[in-house]
Amino acid sequence: MIFYDIYLPPSQSTLMSTCKITMHNFCNFVSSASEVNVRINKFVIGGVLILGAVVFLIWTSTTASAEYFLTIDELNAQRSSMGDKNLRVSGAVIGDSIQYDAQGLTLTFEVAHVPADNLAVETEGGLAEVLHQAVLDPSRARLKVVYEGVKPDLLRNEAQAIMTGHLGEDGVFYADELLLKCPTRYEEALPEQADL
Repeated sequence: MIFYDIYLPPSQSTLMSTCKITMHNFCNFVSSASEVNVRINKFVIGGVLILGAVVFLIWTSTTASAEYFLTIDELNAQRSSMGDKNLRVSGAVIGDSIQYDAQGLTLTFEVAHVPADNLAVETEGGLAEVLHQAVLDPSRARLKVVYEGVKPDLLRNEAQAIMTGHLGEDGVFYADELLLKCPTRYEEALPEQADL
């Protein structure tokens, strides 16, 4: 701590003690202010580190669990860049290609390209018509699918298959999840519900 001695006449000795006290208080204020700044800096640095860690965790979990939703045409166009990424692919099941090994629980089938645009589906006559035309058209892009598990009841000709998995180096799509929609089944049930 630094004190400044100021020589004043004796009548102003009280002023001298006041100056010493004031300088003493100023020095204490400066040292306590620097302690407060150090504390604040610690909290700021800690907060920035925590925020950085949270952002890093969100970014890594998002990229690790990201899935690309593609049509078969899009998948064929981007085949080389898809590598081992998680993909979700949609297509129309070709009924003649369905093969199931009940012993090994291995299901293989082919799907044909179906447009993903809802407006295009509606202009072509609805989902049931689009799936029907996709199966009948031999020029549409097709994809072989392998799924390990129990054969779903809705797996049939012209069903819409939405598969989650990855594309193998052999060009086969290995599905981890399989979701099937059979629009003709629901369209047939709709008029009965309307009559009630």
